[in-house]
Amino acid sequence: MSLRTRRILWAYAFILIPLLFFIVIRAYPTLFAFNISLHDWNPLRTGDQPFIGIDNFARFLKDIADPNHVTRKAFENTAKYVLLGVPIQLALSLSIALLLNTIKRWVTLFRVIYFIPFVTSAVAVAWVWRSLYMPDFGAINLLLDAFHIPSQRFLLDINQSLPSVTAVVVWQGLGFAVIIFLAGLQQIPEVYYEAARVDGANRLQVFRGITIPLLNSSIVYLAVLQTIGFLRMFAEVLNLSRQGDGGPINSTTTVVLRVYREGFGSFNMGYAATLTVILFAIILVITIVQLRFLQRRFDY
Repeated sequence: MSLRTRRILWAYAFILIPLLFFIVIRAYPTLFAFNISLHDWNPLRTGDQPFIGIDNFARFLKDIADPNHVTRKAFENTAKYVLLGVPIQLALSLSIALLLNTIKRWVTLFRVIYFIPFVTSAVAVAWVWRSLYMPDFGAINLLLDAFHIPSQRFLLDINQSLPSVTAVVVWQGLGFAVIIFLAGLQQIPEVYYEAARVDGANRLQVFRGITIPLLNSSIVYLAVLQTIGFLRMFAEVLNLSRQGDGGPINSTTTVVLRVYREGFGSFNMGYAATLTVILFAIILVITIVQLRFLQRRFDY
């Protein structure tokens, strides 16, 4: 046996365990969800689960066509979370990273401060913010009252609940995006900025002509990752809403919360799997579109 062959065998041996883990934990459940979506699957039913073909998908089309149905509301809310949360998180994190990049002392301390919320349990974060949002004794309303601003209902108001939940998710994920942007900024050679200043470029021209193009990979990576994160929102909504139902009046419910309610509340695993398959397809399409569009947009 040649040295090259032995190296190849050892390489496959080392990747075998993570490959098996990926197949068992990721690939198999995904394919199994496709199978469940074609059945009237009830985990409490003994024996075979009836095969119903595309009936679950037909039910989805019927539900999504009803303006008042909770399933349609879940998809609409999820789209709002993405359209509202992703741009705000990208803009805030880039702004903070630009500021931190100018600091020469205590850089590590500031990184840790911003990164702590990201590694904190989403459930713990949600309950802390839930107490801050309390209409009567919440710290935010007490602060507003100190400035003679009327108290807000936040999570109890159908018009304020979704932005309030979005603010929590943006705040928690801010640190990760800041670290990624800061790492990208520190990889940009200072000579580029010096040459631009010599040529008389102002700060906006430097930002648009040097910083943004050279942060291309960071922007694309974070945009895709954050979009997927907002599309899969669950724990924050479950713990921030009073009854864990995405209220008030389904104003904060999401697709994943709808999957949870159908699968573990109504024990209708077939329809829950259908929603999962549809969400998977949406995430796949959006990711492909983002990768192609953003790479072309920032490829100077």
